[in-house]
Parts: sequence; C-alpha cells; structure tokens
Amino acid sequence: MTSKRNSTAFTDAQCVSLAQKILRERLCHQRLPEQPLGLESQYRHLLELLRRTAVHGESNSVLIVGPRGAGKTMLLGCVLRELMNLKEVQKNVLQVELNGLLQTDDKIALKEITRQLHLENVVGDKVFGSFAENLAFLLEALKSGDKSRSRPVLFILDEFDLFAHHKNQTLLYNLLDVSQSAQAPVAVVGLTCRLDVLELLEKRVKSRFSHRQIHLLNPLSFTQYVEAVGSQLSLPQDFQHPKFRDEWNRSVTKLCEDKSVEEILRRQFNSSKDFRSLYTLLFLAVIRVSPSHSTLRESDLLEASRLISADSKANILHGLSVLELCLIIAMKHLNDTYDGEPFNFQMVHNEFTKFIQRKSHTIHKFEKPVVMKAFEHLVELEMVRAVDSAASKVQREYQLMRLMLEHGQVMEALQKYPQCPTDVKQWALSAFA
Repeated sequence: MTSKRNSTAFTDAQCVSLAQKILRERLCHQRLPEQPLGLESQYRHLLELLRRTAVHGESNSVLIVGPRGAGKTMLLGCVLRELMNLKEVQKNVLQVELNGLLQTDDKIALKEITRQLHLENVVGDKVFGSFAENLAFLLEALKSGDKSRSRPVLFILDEFDLFAHHKNQTLLYNLLDVSQSAQAPVAVVGLTCRLDVLELLEKRVKSRFSHRQIHLLNPLSFTQYVEAVGSQLSLPQDFQHPKFRDEWNRSVTKLCEDKSVEEILRRQFNSSKDFRSLYTLLFLAVIRVSPSHSTLRESDLLEASRLISADSKANILHGLSVLELCLIIAMKHLNDTYDGEPFNFQMVHNEFTKFIQRKSHTIHKFEKPVVMKAFEHLVELEMVRAVDSAASKVQREYQLMRLMLEHGQVMEALQKYPQCPTDVKQWALSAFA
C-alpha cells in the first residue's frame, strides 16, 4: 500500500515538473504565432514589399511605427518567416539587423554590417575615403554569379529614431540612397515607437525615404487578452499524462473566470497591453506550482502580481537598521517642515538627537561618527542624493542633500518593518501629521 502511494506521488511530481517545463519554455522563449492577430492588412502590405525586393530585386524602404508592445517585431518576424520559406528566396536573401541602442555611431554600425555579411576578409586592411565608399564596396562584394546580379539585402533598423541622432545621419543617408537608386537590391525596414520620427530626419535623408509607413495600434480587447492567458497556461493535447492535463486545463478555465483573477488581469491590461509583461506575471505564477500544490490558484496570480508591482525602494527600506530608518524619518520631517528644501547632515543629526532626548526610550544615543556612517550608507543606497555634486569642497556635514523617497514609501516601509520600535512609529506619524 505504501509503495503504491509513493508511486502516485512520484507520478504527480513528474507531471508537475513536465508541465512547468513546457510552460516555462512557452513563456520565456516566445514562438511566433501562425498569423499576427488583428494585423492582417499590415502583414500583407509588408510581405509584398519585401517579396518584391527578394524576388524581383526592387529596392524599398518602409517604417513600422507603433507603441511598445504593439507587435512590431512580431509582425516583421512573421513576414520574414514566410518570405524565407519561398523557394525563389531561400539562400539568396541576406539580412542585416542593427539596433540603435547597440550601434551608437556609424563606425560601429558599419563594422556590424561587415560582420553580419561575413565580409571581414574581403575588407581586410583597406582604407576607404568615406562611409559611402565603404558601403558601396560591401554591396559590390555581394554580387553573385556573372557579377551582374547582387544578392538582395534586408537592412532591419530597430530603434530607428536613435540612428537619426548619429552625426550627419550618414548611415541613414547612404542606406536610403542605395535603396532609392539602382545600385543594389536593398530593403531598409525601420522599427520605431516615435510618431514624429520623420521630423528627426534631415532634408536630404527625408528626400531619399519612400515615405511608406505601416502603423500598428494595439487592437487587443480585454476578452482577447484573457483568452491569451488561457491559451498560454493550457497544456497541449499531446501531454504525456491525459488525466493530469485535463485536470490542469479545467483549473486554468476556472481561474480565468474567477472575479479576483479578472481584476488582476484588468489591472495588468490597463497598465500595459504588452504581452511580455503579461508573460512575466504568468511565469511568476507558474513557478509556485509544486507536487503538493499541483494546479494554478488565484493566490498564485495574486502573489505574482504583488511581486511585479513591488516598490524596489520600499523593499530596500525593510533591510535598513533602526538607526538608518530613524535618519530617513528625520529627513522626511525636515522636508515637511521646510517645504521640500534641501537639508544637510547636521540638520538631520540635530533632528534625530531631539527625538532621542525627548521621545525615545528604546533607542540609545549614538556617537556622531556612527550616525555619519549610517547617513553615508543611505547615500550609497541612493536614498539620499547630493543637490550639487560639484560642491565637494563643502564639509560633508554641511553638503546639501535631498531625500529620494516619497511619503507613501516611507509609511509603507514602517508598516512592514520587522519589529519596528513603537516610539519610532509614533515619531514618524507625528512627523507626517
């Protein structure tokens, strides 16, 4: 009887482990959908543009514009997947992916283009007179067969607006110039969340851009959002343990119908329709599942939501010493008294000393160097910041500082602080009155 029970427990543990593995992979390594939801017309438009470059050698330029999380990268990924599956395109089209956050100037961008096109050996130690000459040489090197036909190149520029801040916009000018002329079959695809991106372009760059723009607005309704939660959390039909799968999927359906879960999802939906933040929430809920807790519950999502919305500064406050907490309260008291004006260490020390002498029976008096050490620790934690970093000649005690915490953050930390002395809490409440 005992061995049978152990066998069942082991099977449950296996099922939970396998379910977690499937869901973690799904939530962490997002696969592209079969078709982008609600973006059918944009999908067809972009596919046709890039197909004309890849198949017919027609150069193009286009901007995909939309807020973060609207699906710009996903749309492009779906289009490229279908494009690369076309027989006439396979092993012919080259892709170069640049990102404005990584390629911060044109020199770095050109090196990255050379690396992605595998032309380092061709370039060697050659010295070029200009950026245009270098780019022209790279494109010339891609000519194949009878040297009359170049391989089409797709240049994908993520964070496109950041490339507009490069000196003289040389990279953009030359890429768009090539895409407009008949030098080589090139498609330039920019992704940006700035609607005013064209205003950032110089006149000569703007004149070489096709002015094709594909706009994405997140069309997702809350009902679709909840459906996405259900599909992401459900186990597939080919799951090895049908009984566990059915039980799990029923619990997911029930979970999505729960009013408190709907409230959590509504809050998440209103703050961000970005699926990446939703997947983080679901991932944190999934990792709470265990053999003794083998299905998802409302409490799992509630705890995941609490972790996501946790205030990092308030969390740091929970780990401070009582002395450091007292200094935070003294600074907040000074802020209230002097209407947010800067303070210095000496003023904080005086405020703290007054509290020790008049109100506290649990906190003993600290030597000034010890209090200074605690104050400096708060500066290191960036709870306190110097008003003017150039004022280093001023004595440390008199350097003007500001508290980088809000009233609510301090009060919340006091409520959750483990074994906080009662007189410290009372002092804090009187300070905020």
